[in-house]
Amino acid sequence: MSQPASPTQLWVDADACPRVVRDIIVRAAERTATPTWFVANHNIPLPPSKWVKSLSVASGFDAADNEIVERLRPGDLLITSDLPLALEALGRGAKVMTTRGESLNEDNIRTRVQMRDFMETLRASGEHTGGPKGYSDADRREFANALDRWLARKGA
Repeated sequence: MSQPASPTQLWVDADACPRVVRDIIVRAAERTATPTWFVANHNIPLPPSKWVKSLSVASGFDAADNEIVERLRPGDLLITSDLPLALEALGRGAKVMTTRGESLNEDNIRTRVQMRDFMETLRASGEHTGGPKGYSDADRREFANALDRWLARKGA
């Protein structure tokens, strides 16, 4: 499956993307005619669409991440909560947003990766650090609003 020709595309790290976020992305892609790719190592159920496609990759460590990085172009938007993937995407000139609508950029990504690594070290030493907070209606609204703002800038 080849990529559609477009100045900007939306890429979704779909392996851990909440369904509510996926639904928001699909509606926004259709509304704005934005080529959108959901990349995962398993089949992602999506409605038939001219603008929204699923790209299934072989299973394996970081297979979906590697495929996304290879296909990203400057100006594309990646939606992910995977900080190492976000760091690579930023290095390729892409924009990055988390599934909670937070913008990741050169100013905040390194601090977040360092905090993630620190928390991982704590967990490996047996410390109970808890997990991420649940996905709330406020998170959903913030994501939808942030995505709309990016799509409006893309179309301008």
